[in-house]
Amino acid sequence: MSAQQLLDDALDQFNGKYDARFKAMEKDLREIEKKAGRPLLGGGSEMHLTGEQSEHKKAFDMYLRKGVDRGLSELQQKAMQSGSDPDGGYLILPEMDKAIDRIAPTVSAMYRLANIVETGAAKWEKLVKTSGMAMRRVADGATGGETTEPTFAKVSVEVYTAEVEPWVYNETLEDGFVDLGNDLANEAGIAFAEGAGAEFITGNGVGKARGILSYTAVANSAYAWGSVGYVVSGKSAAFASVAPADKIINLTAALPIAYRNNASFLMNDATLAVCRQMKDASGQYYLWQADATKRFAGMLLGFPVEVDNNMPDIGAASYSVAFGDFKRAYAIVNRTGTTLIRDNITAKGTTKFNFRKRFGGGITNFEAIRLMRFATS
Repeated sequence: MSAQQLLDDALDQFNGKYDARFKAMEKDLREIEKKAGRPLLGGGSEMHLTGEQSEHKKAFDMYLRKGVDRGLSELQQKAMQSGSDPDGGYLILPEMDKAIDRIAPTVSAMYRLANIVETGAAKWEKLVKTSGMAMRRVADGATGGETTEPTFAKVSVEVYTAEVEPWVYNETLEDGFVDLGNDLANEAGIAFAEGAGAEFITGNGVGKARGILSYTAVANSAYAWGSVGYVVSGKSAAFASVAPADKIINLTAALPIAYRNNASFLMNDATLAVCRQMKDASGQYYLWQADATKRFAGMLLGFPVEVDNNMPDIGAASYSVAFGDFKRAYAIVNRTGTTLIRDNITAKGTTKFNFRKRFGGGITNFEAIRLMRFATS
């Protein structure tokens, strides 16, 4: 046997042992990743589920497709530590809930900007400091007195039930290649986000979220806690004819400096189109700048502009531009858990899936937001 052949045999033997060892290590690593609940090797997105979670997922899919809920309540209680809804529905799978939540910020600008709170109660409350302590001077050898006490206000946001109801043809339920849970979550998520987005701007707070435009608006010079301050555009149903951008500067200056670092404008597309045409005093340079990161609509006077088409068009006495640190100004409160009720009786040939989600919203810091009123006063 030649030296070359001996070398080739040795290399084959070495490679065989190496491959076997590598496969064993890969198998062990997969098991570790599964137990840790991490993505599998190779870029797969499937997550490891415990036996109870896997059984619950299969039972829930059977409920979606066939309406069979035998044992589902018990499996849900074991896998999610929760029982069925009192109205006869079931909590949807965690991945469906996450899909619904992921859609909201892409549809509603307020969902991206506001403070998102999760709660297990029907109301979320917090204390907000409305004024701080005042320093006082004490002369040498003099007896000090009491400084001014800080003042607080209690703010609360109630959650209310909302529902959406996607319809599916019964033939679709029999198609195993359709990711039914994901499709239903997407449809429900879009509907919830569109409805909630409108409430966060104009909702009256009666059985729904209270929007930023539903609170009492007062001239900024008369601002007091519990109201929202505004500045005027200088002209009814329009920006001022001369130096319109000066009024936008007034709006930014009306917001206390403590909130300006993270402040942004909020307006609809039509209002943004007007702002984009504003130029400097020389008439040569536009004041609006594009956002290279594509995260928001652009920059106006150095502040980000967010577009929410639930904001009203410019009109007589309209409040069509908001400016503030919305994360500190507004809270969106979600009550944990979205429930589902299946109905294949009331409409022949189709099955209705009734999703119910509880949420609310409201201003929690009135100092952190200002409005522009399109009027002369």
